[in-house]
Amino acid sequence: MQFSKARRRKKIHSRVRQKIRGTAEKPRLNIYRSNKYIYGQLIDDISGQTLASASSLEADVATDGKKSDQSKEAGKLLAERAKAANIEAIVFDRG
Repeated sequence: MQFSKARRRKKIHSRVRQKIRGTAEKPRLNIYRSNKYIYGQLIDDISGQTLASASSLEADVATDGKKSDQSKEAGKLLAERAKAANIEAIVFDRG
């Protein structure tokens, strides 16, 4: 039986998430990329809260130009917000 793209993605994500946990000191970085935009979140899995987030939809990120440039801008914005929240290290969720 062949999985749909969304179902396959969920399966991979759940397999990775069994091994990765984010804490308040070292949150999990979750990246989601759609066809148009990119979203990033720093998540504390113990309390179930999002500590910082950024996306290419925000007004601070330039909407003109290439998607790679928009992704870089969103990443810089997320890094600034992480620094403001006193987050120095993260765990990358590659799911």
